[in-house]
Amino acid sequence: MLPRVFVERLTKIVPEHAWEAVLQSFSDPQVTAFRINTMRATPETVQATLVSAGISIRAVAWNPLAFWVLQEDRNRLMASDPYRKHWIYLQNLSSMVPVMLLNPQKEEQILDLAAAPGSKTLQMAALMQNSGSIAAVEVVRKRFFQLQANLKAQGATNVRTFLKDGTTIWRHRPNYFDRVLIDAPCSTEARFREDNPETYRYWSLRKVHEMAWKQNQLLQAAIRCARPGGEIVYSTCSFAPEENEAVIEAVLQQFGEAVCIEPLSVAFPNTQPALEQWEDNTFRTDIQYALRILPTPQMEGFFVAKLRKRMPTD
Repeated sequence: MLPRVFVERLTKIVPEHAWEAVLQSFSDPQVTAFRINTMRATPETVQATLVSAGISIRAVAWNPLAFWVLQEDRNRLMASDPYRKHWIYLQNLSSMVPVMLLNPQKEEQILDLAAAPGSKTLQMAALMQNSGSIAAVEVVRKRFFQLQANLKAQGATNVRTFLKDGTTIWRHRPNYFDRVLIDAPCSTEARFREDNPETYRYWSLRKVHEMAWKQNQLLQAAIRCARPGGEIVYSTCSFAPEENEAVIEAVLQQFGEAVCIEPLSVAFPNTQPALEQWEDNTFRTDIQYALRILPTPQMEGFFVAKLRKRMPTD
């Protein structure tokens, strides 16, 4: 059984019309999504190889490099040449959205502030065609080496890795990066599985608030690292407003006119604007520019917001 308090909170977050589907998503079979790694192979080669192996792949309308297979095809996919040769990278479709919204360009200077295991770092490297430079920061030693291994296997050559606390990076590179991604460590609520108590064993309101504090520190650092005119995308795989709307509102209040939040547009329907209020806190109206992705059989729950830095920060 999912934690009772979590479910009670979720009923106040998710719109009524989507409630049953969202609750069902915690027990429904999950599909396996993947992204074609254009640093190793062309989309045509990958698709032809998988089809010839008898694997039924489904295209994703809003991302030409993304596909998914049903659970019964997962093992065959992972035994295929494209998987073994690192032509594809397994990644939930929702996890691909923050990088698509950040939209890194060739020759830019990019910062990934909580990079391991590297799925979004790799996605950015591929979009940039291994040009420019990505600084990938990870504070957890084991995850840092996992990040390095994934970057090497997938062929990313424009990435520099740093085993450092992301909250302090701004002291070395203030007002510098063209774009900053902060896919923040979170309570991972969207990855809870009703049949696997380990996925929510350590969840508590205390953990939610602890994560929110860390997220605030990281987002402050991300803003300080971005150059004037630069963009910052913040995301989590948590439903908790404390980790999402409240974090965004706090930095907007802290940085004042130096930072603004940007409207978002996505090409899939399973989204809702950020909440207008949570418990006793009424959020500023522009917080609703952020989006909460509602879970489906193909996509896990996610929250994403995009900020723009208007002027230098200390």
